[in-house]
Amino acid sequence: MTRTTGLMLAALLAGGAPPVAAQQPIPTGTVTEGTLSFDGKATAGDFSGTTHTVSGSMTGGPALADVRGFVEVPVNTLVTDNDKRDKDLNKSMQSDEYPTIRFELKTVQVKAERGDSADVVLGGDFIIRGVTQAVELPAVVLRHGESITVVSSFPLNLKDYKIGGLSKFLGLFKMNEHIAVHVHVAFGFTPP
Repeated sequence: MTRTTGLMLAALLAGGAPPVAAQQPIPTGTVTEGTLSFDGKATAGDFSGTTHTVSGSMTGGPALADVRGFVEVPVNTLVTDNDKRDKDLNKSMQSDEYPTIRFELKTVQVKAERGDSADVVLGGDFIIRGVTQAVELPAVVLRHGESITVVSSFPLNLKDYKIGGLSKFLGLFKMNEHIAVHVHVAFGFTPP
């Protein structure tokens, strides 16, 4: 977990407003801001990629467990502060043919609640490079005012999504297929 993600989780866990609990209905909403980032390891050194171009929506419900929705990012907006690596990333991800990374939320399991936050497991489908994988992602959900923020960090194996091109120059430079993904997304409620 990166320091930034750890600080965001600590801030979310320190809440004290009304609970996210089942007693409070969850309104419909759309993404107002977000960040998706990843940490990778390679023989040339560790690196991170980030995008702030996040879109999506959620349907509300009587309780947090009833929420459904999706979040997606354009692959070509991920930047690693290295133009050559960004070009390789887009080539490996075939961003011309598969322009988005998408998560479709199908279930929310509430594990614990504290004040205005809840530990949850988000079940759904990750769609990357045209490959769909069912996943369960640990997350923290914070309800504050007219929005809900979701923070999650999880491991991802690039080979599960048939992402190649992880080795360059006859194997001299290699990227580890295991990366850590970090998501921080805020949904603003849609007026009824």
